[in-house]
Amino acid sequence: MSSQNFFEQIRKDKAELIGLQFTDLPGVIKEVIVPINELRKALPNGIWFDGSSVEGFARIQESGLFLKPDTATYSVIPWLIENGKTARLICDIFRPDRKPFEGDSRFILKKMIAEANKIGFHYNVGPEPDPPRHGKRWLN
Repeated sequence: MSSQNFFEQIRKDKAELIGLQFTDLPGVIKEVIVPINELRKALPNGIWFDGSSVEGFARIQESGLFLKPDTATYSVIPWLIENGKTARLICDIFRPDRKPFEGDSRFILKKMIAEANKIGFHYNVGPEPDPPRHGKRWLN
């Protein structure tokens, strides 16, 4: 999606806030929420956050990390409308020198998929229903 189409979609959706999301190493989703008008700066340059505040990410002396949003992951979050419609973008994490952060689970996944592809494996993902609870059982 072009940058112009991306911002047109945001206008159509009437999103006021954007959650810049990433996942820590244990798999917990974290986010930095910014007003939509901050997004024009965040797309090309990334947005700084304190990596030392995320468990397992960085020591205090190397805490400056940047979130770089991936516009292909844009989605409106329908249940977050109380303080203005909120959307989200999933982000890649970079160090101040613009090299990928080695602790970014998304970076690790991309790296592993590339390695698997080199040796002929393909990674496919799909949803799996959770088994019903409350005493009901799956049929065999």
